[in-house]
Amino acid sequence: MKTPLMLAGLLIATSAVADETPVFTVYAPDYFASDWGPGPAIEAGFEKTCGCDLRFVTGDLLPRLMLEGATTEADAVIGLNTDVTARARATGLFAPHGQDTSALTLPIAWSDDIFLPFNWGETAFVYDETRLANPPKSFAELLEAPDDLKIVIQDPRSSISGLALLLWVKAVYGDEAPAAWAKLAPKVLTVTKGWSESYGLFSEGEADMVMSYTTSPAYHIIAEGDTTKHAAIFPEGHYFMTELAARIATSDQPELGQAFMAYIMSDDFQGMIATANWSYPARFTPESLPEGFRTLPRPARTLFYSETEAEALRRPALDEWLAAFGG
Repeated sequence: MKTPLMLAGLLIATSAVADETPVFTVYAPDYFASDWGPGPAIEAGFEKTCGCDLRFVTGDLLPRLMLEGATTEADAVIGLNTDVTARARATGLFAPHGQDTSALTLPIAWSDDIFLPFNWGETAFVYDETRLANPPKSFAELLEAPDDLKIVIQDPRSSISGLALLLWVKAVYGDEAPAAWAKLAPKVLTVTKGWSESYGLFSEGEADMVMSYTTSPAYHIIAEGDTTKHAAIFPEGHYFMTELAARIATSDQPELGQAFMAYIMSDDFQGMIATANWSYPARFTPESLPEGFRTLPRPARTLFYSETEAEALRRPALDEWLAAFGG
């Protein structure tokens, strides 16, 4: 029989063990730690090996990190992308990831020793064949389509996919981007703050096309058994983006940071990305992908700006976009 004194001792011992479990804090986008995002599975997988308590803190990554600076509580960050890494790198907050990236299967060469890719995709306008029987077959056709075509896009000031569209148009049209935006604007039903709102409107049948990614139809194929959603593949090319992880240099958990970077490159982590984040893993073989991914069409041409180019273009490209949308 346990006496009150014995029970008190057990509670104290249990509390002491809990206090000794290191907390590893990872800043991530809002979607990441949601029930439908990849965070819960990643948390469970890493905690099996790290002997730690992984905690995701969600929100706007770069603004928060720039505000907190060296006082940040983050040990690592996941969910940045190449269109914002110039500003992120300039903070001096990040430490080398220490991983061999030679096995990455990105459509571009990768040699960055700070930011580690964990998945990638290419921009695309996704449509529903039951609503749009004859989708545009090129970016040029999209711009010349009737103005009653309903498209939803994301705001480049608040959304990484919106910023990717901004740079996609710039990569295709260069100095003619303002004219391209002027043609596209009448077809835009609404501009949402983030991707989730846009895709929700599209899924509810409010729009004919949505700014998304070439891999988005895989969700409908695998999770819903729906083969009516497709990415319109354009010969002008599609803009590449990869999501990235990095260690925080001021973290008091550097060993866990290194372990987390190694876990990102592991088969366990990479194996869950396709159906947890609905994108291509950063390291995969075609046969390792779920069936719904293997049949997805790939663009013949990949467009990409380095972080320096993307940062230099961001402000002037945004001004062109604002002129078209009255922002």
